[in-house]
Amino acid sequence: MAALPFSPTCGKSNSALHPNYSSSFTPRNHFCRLFAIRTTCSSRKVRRRRKLCVKNVASDKRKELQEPVTEQGSLDKFMPDSTSITSSIKYHAEFSPVFSPEKFELSKAFFATAESVRDNLIINWNATYTYYEKKNVKQAYYMSMEYLQGRALLNAIGNLQLSGPYAEALRNLGHNLEDVANQEPDAALGNGGLGRLASCFLDSLATLNYPAWGYGLRYKYGLFKQLITKDGQEEVAESWLEMGNPWEIVRHDVSYPIKFYGEVISGENGSKQWVGGENITAVAYDVPIPGYKTRTTINLRLWSTKVSPQEFDLKAFNAGDHAKAYADMKNAEKICYILYPGDETLEGKTLRLKQQYTLCSASLQDIIARFERRSGKTLNWDTLPDKVVVQMNDTHPTLCIPELIRILIDAKGLSWEKAWDITKRTVAYTNHTVLPEALEKWSLQLLQDLLPRHVEIIRMIDEELIHEIIAEYGTNDLDLLQQKLQKMRILENIELPNSVIELLNNSKEISAIDPTKEVDVNDEKIKAAEKEEEKEKEEKGVDGDEQSGKVEAGKETRLTFKVDPKQPMMVRMANLCVAGGFSVNGVAEIHSEIVKETVFNDFYQLWPYKFQNKTNGVTPRRWIRFCNPDLSNIITKWIGTEDWVTDLEKLAILRKFADDEDLQLEWRESKRRNKIKVASFIKEKTGYVVNPNAMFDVQVKRIHEYKRQLLNIMGIVYRYKMMKEMSGEERKRRFVPRVCIFGGKAFATYVQAKRIVKFITDVGATVNNDPDIGDLLKVVFVPDYNVSVAEVLIPGSELSQHISTAGMEASGTSNMKFAMNGCVLIGTLDGANVEIREEVGEDNFFLFGARAHEIAGLRRERSEGKFVGDPRFEEVKAYVRSGVFGAYKYEELMGSLEGNEGYGRADYFLVGKDFPTYIECQDKVDEAYRDHKRWTRMSILNTAGSYKFSSDRTIHEYARHIWRIEPALLV
Repeated sequence: MAALPFSPTCGKSNSALHPNYSSSFTPRNHFCRLFAIRTTCSSRKVRRRRKLCVKNVASDKRKELQEPVTEQGSLDKFMPDSTSITSSIKYHAEFSPVFSPEKFELSKAFFATAESVRDNLIINWNATYTYYEKKNVKQAYYMSMEYLQGRALLNAIGNLQLSGPYAEALRNLGHNLEDVANQEPDAALGNGGLGRLASCFLDSLATLNYPAWGYGLRYKYGLFKQLITKDGQEEVAESWLEMGNPWEIVRHDVSYPIKFYGEVISGENGSKQWVGGENITAVAYDVPIPGYKTRTTINLRLWSTKVSPQEFDLKAFNAGDHAKAYADMKNAEKICYILYPGDETLEGKTLRLKQQYTLCSASLQDIIARFERRSGKTLNWDTLPDKVVVQMNDTHPTLCIPELIRILIDAKGLSWEKAWDITKRTVAYTNHTVLPEALEKWSLQLLQDLLPRHVEIIRMIDEELIHEIIAEYGTNDLDLLQQKLQKMRILENIELPNSVIELLNNSKEISAIDPTKEVDVNDEKIKAAEKEEEKEKEEKGVDGDEQSGKVEAGKETRLTFKVDPKQPMMVRMANLCVAGGFSVNGVAEIHSEIVKETVFNDFYQLWPYKFQNKTNGVTPRRWIRFCNPDLSNIITKWIGTEDWVTDLEKLAILRKFADDEDLQLEWRESKRRNKIKVASFIKEKTGYVVNPNAMFDVQVKRIHEYKRQLLNIMGIVYRYKMMKEMSGEERKRRFVPRVCIFGGKAFATYVQAKRIVKFITDVGATVNNDPDIGDLLKVVFVPDYNVSVAEVLIPGSELSQHISTAGMEASGTSNMKFAMNGCVLIGTLDGANVEIREEVGEDNFFLFGARAHEIAGLRRERSEGKFVGDPRFEEVKAYVRSGVFGAYKYEELMGSLEGNEGYGRADYFLVGKDFPTYIECQDKVDEAYRDHKRWTRMSILNTAGSYKFSSDRTIHEYARHIWRIEPALLV
């Protein structure tokens, strides 16, 4: 292993996904042994006797299952009925136990049911993998730090078209399918839209039969579980794995070594060897992802980290030093403990970087091993981009670029030129943000310590990039060149490479240019070179004036660009993604234009062919068909087919029925039934009782200042203040009853976001207990918002708020889910809102606020003291400060909306600027809601116009324009 430190430990896999795998107890054969348990009992005191009868309901398929799948497919479609499913569930309750045998309660029923479903999935899972291996198809690999999957049971049986048989089977066993499904915890593998998008993409990839895998990390505790107390948000560890995960299969034979720290040793032939340091192992956990109405079942491979048992220091343990005994084990395991560990400390930053490298290294080693195995004797590294494409979901997987180069050079013996060329044709990058703080940067020193070989490679990439910039712009205009390098370099505030300095000093244009004095930037190699140069000058008798930067005519000088020794040296990961990837895409039309015009404008000028737009989408299976069956049945009835579930463009047919009174009546009744479910859910989760006849106004998403939950709650405070100033009769005439629902997590160290959560809950506590207001206004914060909560709230919502500061939301995906479910949106022209408004119609979208192109000017006006706040906004701030919502002091929160400059001041997100148009737009919402026919028509047209926002459409575009992969259909 020392000679090949990064070769996989699974040279020839025995994985159940591998075509040569064989076992007397494979899940496939195991599914074919379905047991029917018969119980007889003469009295309650008589001990039950069980007769286990083997029922081979699938035995006629066994021989075929053992044969490899042909191009046409030798597996006939096998659809279990409720009888065989009942036997399968009984079998798992008896022989795959994670609970005691005495009772068959809901939790036990869930696990037995999930394992029964997994048996079905494994049949297709193995067949899919075998087919990909045999055909050696080009495969896409989606790299993401997050996968916000939600519960899997109903989604899986829905995709398998077995919802009816499973419901009947569970009724036979004394349970309700919905109650059983509610026992499943959400997989705590993600946080927000980034992770939900990744999961939607996997669903669409499988449904559309595209050959693809997802790669991520198996977080033991997820982000955190959110509790809402009198102090606001509190965080506790997620417990989603406490009782095990029936969907995953650990692959003990699929593991790869991961290295940190150490040093790089150069060989005589120029080779590099990364030695020493800290060594851990990444182990694969596989989760099946089934497609809808297709046998294709793709794989989500999650990595968990560990060290070998030999690392346990038994001597230290027996000597009483227990912490030292298992220090190495805990150090390895903690890499996969938490999603996004706090990075306020060096330890937190180091852990985050370890997570990112673990994902990249383990996944790429796995991908390379698969490429080599499929290539066999015809292995040709030049063909890697023809068989593999790696999509980086945001900048978290950026280390894929230097890691792929490292593997190709150090482990596979390729030259730098070839490895760099292959990498640039293999890796693609999706940008998800224009926020400066979200464009990831890492300390060069931290990277140097943790990943010394990768820093060498990043320096080489930076050098290649600089030479390409110089080739494009020349050296005539050094001011322009310096501007380009400052914006485009991967290494920030770091000296130019020697090769570039020599190029600049050897160029003919230098004689006509004033030299720029070099600045000491504490780089050891540059320092050594400078000392040597100074020594040579002293020996040659160079005078002091020349050394101080004064140059005599005809004398040679050393030219470089200034850096600031007081500023940190950083690595800009987004710039590395653009330089090292063959494609860069934004996730909404407006976002992609901002990416080209602002965020990466210099790169766009250099490589315009790299930049694309791929507007996000969501899967209509989970987000209409399964979470809103009532509405789905209405859609199917009026469209005349259920094909819309995989061809969402058919939703447009609803437009011609939008004014039909019968459809409107059915539509309203469906929405009311969903609202009753939401009201029951709110009572269960918060204790608040809300009226289903009120408008349900919802804003659920990650808590962040730019998403402007603060604008929403300030608008609610204004509404409440106005109500309190009116008589009872007047307020009933003036206001439509509303239930204002919030949900979302504030990052644990994001103080201002947590203040916003506290503020919302304080307003709710006051308003909800005010007898003068009653059902006219309720404010509810639903704790621990996740996919399962969204699946309840979204079908019952009527107004949804997507009110981010224009130009700051890349896309959003919840806006798409709400529109699909007939919810009317209020929002700014930001992210996908722009395209949603175009598709559903301007009259069916409540628009307010400044436009993206105005934002910079408005902030400049603010800094110049020209902004004058709306009197109504000033009244609301004073009202909050009066203490009406409790003793908590909101000075920091209100203060952030005041002043003209300074950190945490000056209303950077323009809450005050947009407040007047926001509350005026809310008056228009009330007016529209009073007209039931108008509102229902708007609701129908939102669903009808949402067809563009299917993740199926997005994935088709990725597959055709970026990945260049074709469907591989198992028949």
